Amino acid sequence: MLTGLLLLTACSGGGGTATPPAAAPPSTSPVPSSSPAPSTVPSTPSTSVTPPPNAGKVVVLDPGHNGGNSANPKEINRKVPAGRGAMKPCNTTGTSTNAGYPEHAFTFAVAQEVGKALADKGIKVVYTRSDDTGVGPCVDERAKIGNSAEADAVVSIHADGSTSASAHGFHVAYSSPPLNAAQGEPSQKLAHTVRDTLRTDGFTTSTYIGSAGLSARADLGGLNLSTRPTVLVECGNMRNATEAAQMSSATGQTRYAEAITQAIEAYLTAQ
Repeated sequence: MLTGLLLLTACSGGGGTATPPAAAPPSTSPVPSSSPAPSTVPSTPSTSVTPPPNAGKVVVLDPGHNGGNSANPKEINRKVPAGRGAMKPCNTTGTSTNAGYPEHAFTFAVAQEVGKALADKGIKVVYTRSDDTGVGPCVDERAKIGNSAEADAVVSIHADGSTSASAHGFHVAYSSPPLNAAQGEPSQKLAHTVRDTLRTDGFTTSTYIGSAGLSARADLGGLNLSTRPTVLVECGNMRNATEAAQMSSATGQTRYAEAITQAIEAYLTAQ
């Protein structure tokens, strides 16, 4: 860097001798240091990963019935509280297709697919049963699992067994009249969201139960005893040939699972 030069000149006077200019001062430029210059490469800014919108929320999945129920009639016929002052059997065996494919296997397979898809989005998933070979749990215990988990949504997955082969379509049940705040608007909103999503995904609403795919129920213990937003979806009639074929196939199960997953995510996102 160039420094400014200060020029000193003598003043001229009458007859005086001019004073010679003073010697220039020594250079004051700094001597370069042997130390390396600080790095001028900019640091890479840290990037934060935005979590999925529903990460951390809790969903309880309740696959209906269980594979060991039919071999343990004493246990599943034991009476337990079912809400509204009623007592009902602990559980039931569920239904099956005419070819013998059981409801409990269908519900467990679908619940596992739904749970994996939700967990991949950071949602905490709790199941009311962890295998398809056990007994129960009873309906009151299933409700307690959802309540204890403080679930943001509880979805019980079932399939129906109407003896009419022409009866078909899904329906979504919710507790009515509501026994607490969660059974009111939150459960009804969850029911509508599940209904709307399944219908949008091409599933037909029930031709024989409820109205437009919705069914208000006062007799289902798992719904009556819940203090969290809870619905029960009957995915179709296992005695109807078309729906039985769909429920018995891996492709059909995946289709149900994808629709239920989308419905749960839509409900959680809207909260």
